[in-house]
Amino acid sequence: VEDELDIAELLRHVFSKEGFEVDIAHDGLAALEALRREPPDLVVLDWMLPELSGIEVLKEMRARPETRMVPVILLTARREEIDRVLGLELGADDYVTKPFSSRELVLRIRGLLKRGERPVDPKEGALRLGPIEIHAADHRAIVGGKALTLTLTEFRLLEDLVRARGRVRTRETLLAEVWGYDSEVLSRTVDTHVRRLRSKLSEAADWLVTVRGVGYRIQDPADER
Repeated sequence: VEDELDIAELLRHVFSKEGFEVDIAHDGLAALEALRREPPDLVVLDWMLPELSGIEVLKEMRARPETRMVPVILLTARREEIDRVLGLELGADDYVTKPFSSRELVLRIRGLLKRGERPVDPKEGALRLGPIEIHAADHRAIVGGKALTLTLTEFRLLEDLVRARGRVRTRETLLAEVWGYDSEVLSRTVDTHVRRLRSKLSEAADWLVTVRGVGYRIQDPADER
């Protein structure tokens, strides 16, 4: 979703050469209409758009069940950290600042798409740790009997931490396992998603523990006393 025609056509060319099927919208309203017709596998979304901003499109995507888990990479010319964090807080999976490297953008897209290709054994039972319950086959997370409303990145993050069963997961490990990136990405991306996830865990929020200077783990808060 990009209103600058030269950038949109460049991305179409780059993505098509990489084997992706590409659909382009040039404003926010056209983007929402395209999303209604057929939810995509991933959205590259410009922040500054006519008709409806990228942020408004992102909010609408995260409010709809059919697009809640679609990965979103936000394109932004805004270089202030508070602006980039706002995009992550509202549900973007990652962001790339303009001017950007097409190669880096493709690598990030492949990393995010790779998560959906992970084989899941349909016979695998629920993962349980304290009040948290994970159903990997259908991407459901439950706390205290109530289903959580998570994006795909938030679900993968929680699943990874629960599978680790109390072991610390560094930011670098989480970036590799959850985002699928081999290249270095700002740790702010991980920190912001952890903060969003913690806010959605309800009664289990204090199970998500920050290990200062290292990373995160899921642990019974009673063990900290």
